[in-house]
Amino acid sequence: MEMEISFPSNKRVDAHWKGFTIKTDQSEKNGGDGSAPAPFDLFLSSIGTCAGIYVLEFCKERDISIENANLILSIERNPETKMIGNIRIDVNLPADFPKKYISAVKRAADLCAVKKHILNPPEFDIRINMGGKKEME
Repeated sequence: MEMEISFPSNKRVDAHWKGFTIKTDQSEKNGGDGSAPAPFDLFLSSIGTCAGIYVLEFCKERDISIENANLILSIERNPETKMIGNIRIDVNLPADFPKKYISAVKRAADLCAVKKHILNPPEFDIRINMGGKKEME
Protein backbone atom coordinates (compact mmCIF):
# COMPACT_ATOMS: atom_id res chain seq x y z
CA MET A 1 0.00 0.00 0.00
CA GLU A 2 1.29 3.43 -0.85
CA MET A 3 0.33 6.89 0.34
CA GLU A 4 1.39 9.90 -1.72
CA ILE A 5 2.52 13.01 0.12
CA SER A 6 2.39 16.35 -1.75
CA PHE A 7 3.40 19.95 -1.02
CA PRO A 8 0.56 22.23 -2.25
CA SER A 9 1.81 25.58 -0.88
CA ASN A 10 3.71 27.34 1.89
CA LYS A 11 3.96 24.86 4.79
CA ARG A 12 1.04 22.66 3.74
CA VAL A 13 1.75 18.97 3.35
CA ASP A 14 -1.08 16.75 2.16
CA ALA A 15 -1.46 12.97 2.19
CA HIS A 16 -3.43 11.21 -0.54
CA TRP A 17 -4.77 7.91 0.70
CA LYS A 18 -7.63 5.67 -0.43
CA GLY A 19 -9.26 8.46 -2.43
CA PHE A 20 -9.03 11.00 0.40
CA THR A 21 -6.83 14.06 0.75
CA ILE A 22 -5.72 14.56 4.33
CA LYS A 23 -4.61 18.16 4.61
CA THR A 24 -2.06 19.42 7.12
CA ASP A 25 -0.50 22.80 7.76
CA GLN A 26 1.64 24.48 10.36
CA SER A 27 0.25 27.10 12.67
CA GLU A 28 0.77 30.76 11.81
CA LYS A 29 3.19 30.88 14.76
CA ASN A 30 5.29 28.24 12.97
CA GLY A 31 5.20 29.95 9.57
CA GLY A 32 2.17 28.20 8.15
CA ASP A 33 -1.28 29.48 7.32
CA GLY A 34 -3.12 27.56 10.05
CA SER A 35 -5.46 26.19 7.39
CA ALA A 36 -5.46 22.60 8.66
CA PRO A 37 -4.28 20.57 11.63
CA ALA A 38 -0.55 20.05 12.02
CA PRO A 39 0.70 16.51 11.32
CA PHE A 40 1.31 15.91 15.02
CA ASP A 41 -2.30 16.92 15.75
CA LEU A 42 -3.44 14.19 13.37
CA PHE A 43 -1.18 11.71 15.15
CA LEU A 44 -2.85 12.54 18.47
CA SER A 45 -6.33 12.52 16.98
CA SER A 46 -5.67 9.09 15.47
CA ILE A 47 -5.05 7.73 18.97
CA GLY A 48 -8.25 9.25 20.35
CA THR A 49 -10.47 8.33 17.42
CA CYS A 50 -9.05 4.80 17.33
CA ALA A 51 -9.93 4.24 21.00
CA GLY A 52 -13.28 5.90 20.25
CA ILE A 53 -14.20 3.48 17.46
CA TYR A 54 -13.63 0.55 19.80
CA VAL A 55 -15.85 2.14 22.47
CA LEU A 56 -18.49 2.95 19.83
CA GLU A 57 -18.48 -0.60 18.42
CA PHE A 58 -18.64 -2.08 21.93
CA CYS A 59 -21.76 -0.03 22.69
CA LYS A 60 -23.40 -0.62 19.32
CA GLU A 61 -22.93 -4.40 19.60
CA ARG A 62 -24.82 -4.30 22.92
CA ASP A 63 -27.40 -1.73 21.82
CA ILE A 64 -26.16 0.72 24.48
CA SER A 65 -26.88 4.37 23.76
CA ILE A 66 -23.81 6.54 23.20
CA GLU A 67 -25.76 9.75 23.63
CA ASN A 68 -23.80 12.06 25.95
CA ALA A 69 -20.73 9.79 25.78
CA ASN A 70 -17.33 10.99 24.63
CA LEU A 71 -13.61 10.49 25.07
CA ILE A 72 -11.15 13.15 26.19
CA LEU A 73 -7.49 12.64 25.31
CA SER A 74 -5.02 14.52 27.51
CA ILE A 75 -1.28 14.66 27.09
CA GLU A 76 1.53 15.47 29.47
CA ARG A 77 4.93 16.38 28.10
CA ASN A 78 8.19 15.38 29.68
CA PRO A 79 9.79 18.72 30.61
CA GLU A 80 13.29 17.46 29.80
CA THR A 81 12.68 15.82 26.43
CA LYS A 82 9.66 17.96 25.42
CA MET A 83 8.14 14.73 24.12
CA ILE A 84 4.86 13.28 25.32
CA GLY A 85 5.43 11.33 28.50
CA ASN A 86 1.84 10.33 29.21
CA ILE A 87 -1.40 10.05 27.28
CA ARG A 88 -4.61 9.73 29.27
CA ILE A 89 -7.92 8.84 27.69
CA ASP A 90 -11.00 9.57 29.78
CA VAL A 91 -14.00 7.59 28.55
CA ASN A 92 -17.01 9.61 29.68
CA LEU A 93 -20.15 7.51 29.82
CA PRO A 94 -23.73 8.51 30.58
CA ALA A 95 -24.95 7.99 34.16
CA ASP A 96 -27.24 5.15 33.06
CA PHE A 97 -24.44 3.16 31.38
CA PRO A 98 -24.74 -0.47 32.55
CA LYS A 99 -22.29 -0.92 35.44
CA LYS A 100 -21.56 -4.53 34.43
CA TYR A 101 -19.82 -3.26 31.24
CA ILE A 102 -17.50 -0.64 32.78
CA SER A 103 -14.39 -2.88 32.87
CA ALA A 104 -15.20 -4.29 29.44
CA VAL A 105 -15.57 -0.87 27.79
CA LYS A 106 -12.21 0.12 29.29
CA ARG A 107 -10.66 -3.01 27.75
CA ALA A 108 -12.35 -2.14 24.44
CA ALA A 109 -10.75 1.32 24.40
CA ASP A 110 -7.41 -0.33 25.17
CA LEU A 111 -7.65 -2.41 21.96
CA CYS A 112 -6.77 0.63 19.83
CA ALA A 113 -4.62 -0.50 16.89
CA VAL A 114 -2.80 2.85 16.78
CA LYS A 115 -1.70 2.40 20.39
CA LYS A 116 -0.59 -1.16 19.65
CA HIS A 117 1.64 0.15 16.84
CA ILE A 118 3.19 2.73 19.15
CA LEU A 119 3.94 0.03 21.70
CA ASN A 120 5.41 -2.22 19.01
CA PRO A 121 6.72 0.30 16.47
CA PRO A 122 7.52 -0.56 12.87
CA GLU A 123 10.97 -0.04 11.45
CA PHE A 124 11.41 3.04 9.27
CA ASP A 125 13.28 2.83 6.00
CA ILE A 126 13.83 6.23 4.35
CA ARG A 127 15.15 6.13 0.79
CA ILE A 128 16.09 8.99 -1.51
CA ASN A 129 15.02 8.70 -5.14
CA MET A 130 16.01 11.25 -7.77
CA GLY A 131 14.35 11.48 -11.15
CA GLY A 132 12.48 8.27 -10.51
CA LYS A 133 15.70 6.33 -9.89
CA LYS A 134 16.72 4.87 -6.58
CA GLU A 135 19.86 6.78 -5.63
CA MET A 136 20.63 6.36 -1.94
CA GLU A 137 19.32 4.51 1.08
